[in-house]
Amino acid sequence: MRGILADLVAEQQGLDQSLQRAPDRDWKKKVSERGWTAQDTIAYLWWAERHIAGILTDEIAPQETLAQHGTLENFEQAGVDNAKTKRPQEVIEQWRFARADVVDALSRLGETDRIQWLDGNVSAQTFATMRLADTWAHGLEILTALDKEIIDTPRLRHIAWLGWATLPHAFAKAGEEYPEVVRLELVGPGYERWVFGPEDAEPIVRGQASDWCRVVVGFMKAADTESLSATGELAEAALRNADIRP
Repeated sequence: MRGILADLVAEQQGLDQSLQRAPDRDWKKKVSERGWTAQDTIAYLWWAERHIAGILTDEIAPQETLAQHGTLENFEQAGVDNAKTKRPQEVIEQWRFARADVVDALSRLGETDRIQWLDGNVSAQTFATMRLADTWAHGLEILTALDKEIIDTPRLRHIAWLGWATLPHAFAKAGEEYPEVVRLELVGPGYERWVFGPEDAEPIVRGQASDWCRVVVGFMKAADTESLSATGELAEAALRNADIRP
């Protein structure tokens, strides 16, 4: 768990630092298709981490929380609404405390320990990876909207793996079958080669890890990327369906 948690903390700190000394006008800019501002997005991250910390310490029951809000989208919006009257500095301070509580709780678990979250039951290692991906995806929205520099790091490997590992779920969500494992061959930052899947797999997706990661978090479509290519019909479907979102 140490490696993924170190990268999770680094991802969170990177987004935090990018917002240091940001003027109020930046915090009020809309950054997502849902109409969220930069402040709304950080408020959501705080809300999620706060509830995760409660779930990990058995203070909050995930199913009761979901029942209270009805849908995952309603749960997320509740966090945004809760922080509407708060100052940006107050929101980001709350996020700092909440995310530290989550990392502390996760550090006490083994990689294969199971965690029940609002949308499923996963291993502690996968859960930490999901938190990193969520932070990166929302950070991508914020930094793009605020016209700030975006530097892809080797931490993308975690998100790339998650996008590949969740392909069965993504196909099921799309109402399609996933009859065999797709091989993923990517070039990461620093020209590192990242490969997931069996060597003898015939369906293969190739390209830049930065493009693949942006596709699987819903930031862009595979057809709009310059590097991603597919060998075989199943690989083409993988590019069409890949999505790590619930």
